[in-house]
Amino acid sequence: MKNKVRQMFKDKLFLVMLVLGLLTIVAAAGVVTIQRGGGLEEENPYLSMEDEKGPAAGLEGEAGQLAGASELEDDPSQDGAVQEENALADAGPEEDSSQENGSFADAEPEAGEGEDWEYDTAQAGAGKDAAAPMVLNFADTDTLGWPVRGAVLIDYSMDTTTYFPTLEQYKCSPGIVVQSEVSEPVYAPASARVAEVGNNEELGNYVVLDLGNEYAATCGQLKEIPVAVNDYVEKGSLLGYVAEPTKYYSVEGSNVYLEMTHAGEPVDPLDYLE
Repeated sequence: MKNKVRQMFKDKLFLVMLVLGLLTIVAAAGVVTIQRGGGLEEENPYLSMEDEKGPAAGLEGEAGQLAGASELEDDPSQDGAVQEENALADAGPEEDSSQENGSFADAEPEAGEGEDWEYDTAQAGAGKDAAAPMVLNFADTDTLGWPVRGAVLIDYSMDTTTYFPTLEQYKCSPGIVVQSEVSEPVYAPASARVAEVGNNEELGNYVVLDLGNEYAATCGQLKEIPVAVNDYVEKGSLLGYVAEPTKYYSVEGSNVYLEMTHAGEPVDPLDYLE
């Protein structure tokens, strides 16, 4: 009898344990199912962060725009630039400042201003007949133009002596003396650079011209010289006017002295004159 009771008690205990085990399994499965279901309904954390960031970014953008507007309002240079642009837009093409500030060289002088302009140029040291810088390449086969037209009063003579009427003596002549009238224009015999403008007792006012290739020409007995040192002159441009003769040529009368050198040595200008 006792054995049957024990057996029954064991059987019931086994059933209870089995039921509890089944319940535990079912409960565990339910918890897993609930957790999975809850996971499907959860929001993506990254989406949530983006949503949270979105409004913040918008606020930052608005704050940046407000800050930029504030800086523009507080910056007087920006305000001045805006006002200047508005003023230029309102002024139209007739008030274009680029025309007001254009170079003086582009502006045509009004009537009566030409003489003043030439005077200012001469005062600045640039000859009124000066040419732009040029390549000087005078050669032995090139020719000279006559600075004035007239009779040759004294010839070139370096091998023998020639007579000078005013001095009443014979001596060598490194140049020629060409007769002319006072105030007659004197022209450059060749394109050249003005190497020297000077004055001495014999020649009076004179101009030395660098012709290139070590050739040089000197014109003396001048007045009202319009060129300056380092000016470039073209052949036939004005060098000055015939002056009263110096005491060395009082008997010969008014004239132009012309001397030519090559490598510092006198050569006969008549060999080159046209």
